[in-house]
Amino acid sequence: MTEAFILNLAQSALTMALLLAGPILVASLVIGSLVSLFQAATQINEATLTFVPKIAAVGVIILFLGSWMAQQMLAFTANLFISLGSLPR
Repeated sequence: MTEAFILNLAQSALTMALLLAGPILVASLVIGSLVSLFQAATQINEATLTFVPKIAAVGVIILFLGSWMAQQMLAFTANLFISLGSLPR
């Protein structure tokens, strides 16, 4: 294993993690901001009010993008195993 291979592997793993977690994190951020704005406008100080919309949004995102996420993870893992098999010992 060379340093370039390890760095390339780490870079592609971080890129894949950002690509897969990005839609869920963005949706959670947007929903949390909207609920906080609603709470500030109505002066409702309920700490648990943000959880239900966030969970619903994450569920919808996983429902629509779950198969794509699984395909991306499987392709990354398959490419990883293929590239590990071709390394010299």
